[in-house]
Amino acid sequence: MTGEAGRSGGGTADGEGKGIGDAFLLRSRALLAEAYLPRIRRCLDRLPAEDLWWRPNEASNSVGNLVLHLVGNVRQWICAGVGDAPDTRNRAEEFERRSGATASVLLAVLEDALHDADRVLDGLGSDDLSEVRSIQGRQVTVLDAVYHVVEHFAMHTGQIVYVTKERTDRDLAFYRMEEGIPRENF
Repeated sequence: MTGEAGRSGGGTADGEGKGIGDAFLLRSRALLAEAYLPRIRRCLDRLPAEDLWWRPNEASNSVGNLVLHLVGNVRQWICAGVGDAPDTRNRAEEFERRSGATASVLLAVLEDALHDADRVLDGLGSDDLSEVRSIQGRQVTVLDAVYHVVEHFAMHTGQIVYVTKERTDRDLAFYRMEEGIPRENF
């Protein structure tokens, strides 16, 4: 999936030569696959197993819960809501878990969901963005659905990063300095 997000419909990674709708889709795919997923992968690689399901309090979620929640959200909003997959989400279950899957299993489930969503997004064009879909009982455009998933993914990625730093007391080295300029380090 990584690297593919820049090639939707034969366009370039930055959407050059495409309309704004196609550029939006390309950027959305790139953020999910090439910005947020690598950060979560690094967190899951570095977080000790005993901290994967740790919660600071009952009003908060563990990293494990957040990953399951991201999977549910992506599958419901993109795979089912925009695509034609069945909606089998049980949102409450995403938060009820207190233990379970290992980091490697959670990562595999997340990667599968993102791969399936990427296939749906790859099949879209600018004209599809104004189509209306019913998701979670709401009437939303495809653009709204994609924007929601990308924003939602970013927010929970930040929470996963925060918990990982808190529990490991380590910098995750997402950036390296080159001649005084921070560069992504995935």
